[in-house]
Amino acid sequence: MTAHIAPTELPAPTHTFTQLFGATPRGARVARLMTVRQLALWGWPHGHEVSEAVTAIVAELAANAATHGRAGGHAFQLRLVVGPGLLQPDVLRVEVADACGGARPDPSEPVRVPGPEEESGRGLLLVETFAARWGVTDRLYCGKTVWAELDLTAGPANPARPAAGR
Repeated sequence: MTAHIAPTELPAPTHTFTQLFGATPRGARVARLMTVRQLALWGWPHGHEVSEAVTAIVAELAANAATHGRAGGHAFQLRLVVGPGLLQPDVLRVEVADACGGARPDPSEPVRVPGPEEESGRGLLLVETFAARWGVTDRLYCGKTVWAELDLTAGPANPARPAAGR
């Protein structure tokens, strides 16, 4: 029998950042820039492996939300969370939520590799490259959340932890 841990029994996340952005190319760009700034405040400066990986993931998921997930007049939400409040310790989770329930990537299927002449279609390949895990969940009332997690203590791509006290 698997033990169930109620959400109130989990420790609070070490760091959380949540912001709404317009579902436009400009909104996606601002989300990426704010991610770089927030990660620097948490101890991962611009150019650090964690900052580069998370920024690439945010850039792709935000661009997808602005391009494929926009529903008239609705914004998308970016959320960054650093564990141990997650089910696994030392995890940085990126979530991009939009109001559109269509256009759903399926992490259980291989990501399509575009041909060399195609100008788009590489975003989820980048997410899959940088993230330890990624997936899609339904939002409570409408839309979806595409999420990706980086393990901060395992593997060469994510070796660092944020500076203490930030």
